[in-house]
Amino acid sequence: MSRLGNLGARLYRGEVGYDFIRNRKIWYGVSILITITAIIGVAVGGLRMGIEFKGGAVFTTDTKAQISTSQATDVATEASGHMAIVQELGNGGLRIQITEVDTAKANEIKETLSDELGIPANDINADLVGPSWGEQIANKAWTGLGVFMILVVIYLAIAFEWRMAVAALIALIHDITITVGVYALVGFEVTPGTVIGLLTILGYSLYDTVVVFDSLKEGQKDITKQTRFTYSEIANRSINSTLVRSINTTVVALLPVAGLLFIGGGVLGAGMLNDISLSLFVGLAAGAYSSIFIATPLVADLKERDPQMKALKKRVLAKRAAAAAKGESPDDGPEGPRDDAETAGTAIGRPRSHRTPGKR
Repeated sequence: MSRLGNLGARLYRGEVGYDFIRNRKIWYGVSILITITAIIGVAVGGLRMGIEFKGGAVFTTDTKAQISTSQATDVATEASGHMAIVQELGNGGLRIQITEVDTAKANEIKETLSDELGIPANDINADLVGPSWGEQIANKAWTGLGVFMILVVIYLAIAFEWRMAVAALIALIHDITITVGVYALVGFEVTPGTVIGLLTILGYSLYDTVVVFDSLKEGQKDITKQTRFTYSEIANRSINSTLVRSINTTVVALLPVAGLLFIGGGVLGAGMLNDISLSLFVGLAAGAYSSIFIATPLVADLKERDPQMKALKKRVLAKRAAAAAKGESPDDGPEGPRDDAETAGTAIGRPRSHRTPGKR
């Protein structure tokens, strides 16, 4: 068995682990800091909306221009009075995108580009995009997002409980906020591809969270009938038991997206790939983080407020204090420590003592 597989098996059995729940305030602080930074980025810099949302004109040439991309950017910006985005196409032609341009202005820009680029005007294609189309896309995206959130809360409340639904909703909002903030800070253009990417990461983030919640639901069965572990300790065990799976899933999902973002968009210069790949890359990473460090710790915080869980915690701590006073392990009974199979559902993510059969 590989080292990672062996680690995953030991995490699942509770032989090793990290106490995510105990250190949850650290992760809350990190998330709050990142979220505030993202909000400031959106408030100060704003989002650079694409032509599909603001309207404008797109000029494409099939012939290689006589000037560089940067020079073409300066020419298009000066001719239109608006910031132009110029991309070199695979055939050597150019794609020039200028927002907030009407038909009359587009014809003037086309003539100017023809003179400066050294390309006949007939070889320059001009496509006008109205802002109403982008407005419709945005409205439908907001509607889809709202419906998705409502259905998620209802499903989780029925399948699990309302505390898990609330925690999952907060985690999803956390992921969206961070992704949108990165777009504002980096200055990437927001296009329909960006919207598709945002809606895609919601499903992934929810899937990763539900995997941990399912493990937690299984581990908390008959929790009040035992006095070995608190709810937080069982929640911590659930995170550790699914940790390697979450890491593997995230890495496998991030690799092709990273290829699109860094190789396709960066090295090959296919800028349109950045629209969807950046939102996917940031969203996938944020989703994996929130399912481990935010969603489950939030459930533990909410659940520990329940009177039954408070009473359980008092019983567990009292039993441990009594055992410590006698110099005994709280897990030891008349026949010695319990076997792993007996406590697999409620073990916490830390090593436990074992007694080898036949040895004293």
